[in-house]
Amino acid sequence: MRRIIWCAFCLVVFTFICSATGFSKEAIKDFYIYSDKNSPSNHFIPSGWMGDHNDLKFNDQATEEYASGATSLKIIYTARKTQNQGWAGIYWQSAQNNWGVKDTGYDLSDFNKLVFKAKGAKGGEVLTTVKVGGITTNAITGKSVPFPDSLNVEYGPIRLTQDWEQYSINLAGKDLSNINGGFAVVFNANHTGGEQAVYLDDIRYVYDPDLQKEDSGVNLPFFVYADSGSLDNHFIPSGWMPATAAKDLRLDINWKNYPFSGDTCIRIEYKNESGTRWAGIYWQQPANNWGQIANVGYDLQGAVKLTFWARGDVGEEVVYEFKIGGISSGEHIDSDSASIGPIQLTKEWKKYEIDLRGRDLSYVIGGFAWATNIDVNDPKGIVFYLDEIKYVKE
Repeated sequence: MRRIIWCAFCLVVFTFICSATGFSKEAIKDFYIYSDKNSPSNHFIPSGWMGDHNDLKFNDQATEEYASGATSLKIIYTARKTQNQGWAGIYWQSAQNNWGVKDTGYDLSDFNKLVFKAKGAKGGEVLTTVKVGGITTNAITGKSVPFPDSLNVEYGPIRLTQDWEQYSINLAGKDLSNINGGFAVVFNANHTGGEQAVYLDDIRYVYDPDLQKEDSGVNLPFFVYADSGSLDNHFIPSGWMPATAAKDLRLDINWKNYPFSGDTCIRIEYKNESGTRWAGIYWQQPANNWGQIANVGYDLQGAVKLTFWARGDVGEEVVYEFKIGGISSGEHIDSDSASIGPIQLTKEWKKYEIDLRGRDLSYVIGGFAWATNIDVNDPKGIVFYLDEIKYVKE
């Protein structure tokens, strides 16, 4: 009985002290990923190199530019596609090269926002995606990892200026109980258009008492392709089909001769060099995702159709099918699919629509796809063009 009374007394005293000293959640110190080179406040390790990792040059003690302290992070992305991925990125992990196989994640439930400062070397550089969490499956097998991140939140694309600016990722209402992938930055060759150098500094988790939970879903219209290098573009034309497609297809997303709108359009050349007799391309989220990656699909509920413009080089080219969704081979597949076709193209631009009414668009990784075969086309091959591919609500 005395012990119970004593515990109750201690609790009252503690509550009084906290009230008197102003102790609250807001008083929690920031949790740094990068403060300065060799700072004791740093957490996570930039060990998770991904995609065309040979295209990256990393310096964690750049002294020519910094937002505070004496150093910053400098990342050069060459966009040379040295491993034929078209993208590259780095994960800051809770343990060296921990892709979810070690129980070393941090419980960051006391925080609700990640903030960081960034600038470009010249201005105009692009961070395609900045992420918190997302390490949930084995990238090779597609199977769940033993110790997955408890959330996956993405932000971007971000076009940087030549001056230091602060950016933030809203984590309010998210589960931060196990964070292994504390921070990630991803570059895409289609966005950068060439080599670029960026600087990052003051990367940290904070608590913002006024921060509200963000609504899920996306804003419409939602573009698959607006223009080459546009920050409105989503999904990546990485899903070349079948395995021999590289012999049969030529893809140019920066074709400047007679686009429908903007400065560029997509040019596709198909020849049956492999003898497979068919080919196609999926625009995927993220690149090369055939359903093995969890928590990366877009919620496109609210879209009633996908519209796009297309034309043939000479007219009479036949695309057997245009499609959205339908990736169904992994554990984390598209929630639905819809398609039109066959379509015989004209020489002039023409608008086409895929009706999405009644479809489940809550999880879309295959944002757009086309497929055709040589049997319905000129045996010598075809050339056709696409432009302004987007999800719309009316």
